[in-house]
Amino acid sequence: MTSTAKVPTTKGLVPFRAYETWYRMTGTPGGGRPALVVLHGGPGSTHDYLQKVSSIAVGGWPVVLYDQLGNGGSTHLPDQPDEFWTPELFLDELDNLLTRLGIADDYVLLGQSWGGMLAARHAAGRPAGLRGLIVANAPASYPTWRREMEVLRAALPEGVDEVLRAHEAAGTTGSAEYAEAMRVFYKKHVCRLDPWPQDYNASFMEVVNDPTVYAAMNGPSEFHVVGSLKDVSIEALLPDIAVPTLVLSGRYDEATDAVVRPFHELIPGARRVVFEESSHVPHLEEPERFFRVLAEFLLGLAKG
Repeated sequence: MTSTAKVPTTKGLVPFRAYETWYRMTGTPGGGRPALVVLHGGPGSTHDYLQKVSSIAVGGWPVVLYDQLGNGGSTHLPDQPDEFWTPELFLDELDNLLTRLGIADDYVLLGQSWGGMLAARHAAGRPAGLRGLIVANAPASYPTWRREMEVLRAALPEGVDEVLRAHEAAGTTGSAEYAEAMRVFYKKHVCRLDPWPQDYNASFMEVVNDPTVYAAMNGPSEFHVVGSLKDVSIEALLPDIAVPTLVLSGRYDEATDAVVRPFHELIPGARRVVFEESSHVPHLEEPERFFRVLAEFLLGLAKG
């Protein structure tokens, strides 16, 4: 399975409430295989770093990438108050997208990072058209995530965490010094490739250019979650998921074993794969194995 991103068959905007959601689809629905709908992380990132997932379309699965509201090509709302940005908003947006694209009766979800939590919440509602779920590098509980961040921060090179905490305490997380120290963590636990791939950089810069959603729901960085998600957990919903589920993570992932384990343990029949040379983006760090694992799972759905 190649990991080269394909040119989208269609792309555009679909109405959502008074706003618009940007999407791109590679492949054509109705060919006998469900559409693979990809939910990006953040909250507040974009589809760009997941573009290579569109390569799975060569196997006959239409692939839908989209930018969640407030990000990328979708409507930006920098003046909305923090309380506007809720998981329920993004669940409604997903439902709307599935309906507008005509794929609500036959689809698979792949949620990466925050997108994995969002996809799992959707799946717990047991929608009739959902055929399978892939949860990649995602937290089931932000309280657990925050505890694990303390462990990872303590293991950073000497002096780095001290710089981070000083700026967090002073409210100067927008400083260049904080950004430089932040990248030490990111290069260890988010993307270990050097240099970072263009697709990953594109999403990273989108958050920098408009941090509205990320700041409201997450906070200033991956490891300093002080936004509205800081106490959110979906662990109690996971036993309600009734479709085949694949759980993915990297050995050096910021989504540590403790963060990811509930998906494997609480979703009935879930299968888990750990990518030994990856951190938070194994589709970029170990693409050959990632796409082989993904294709095997999707083929298994057809046999099930």
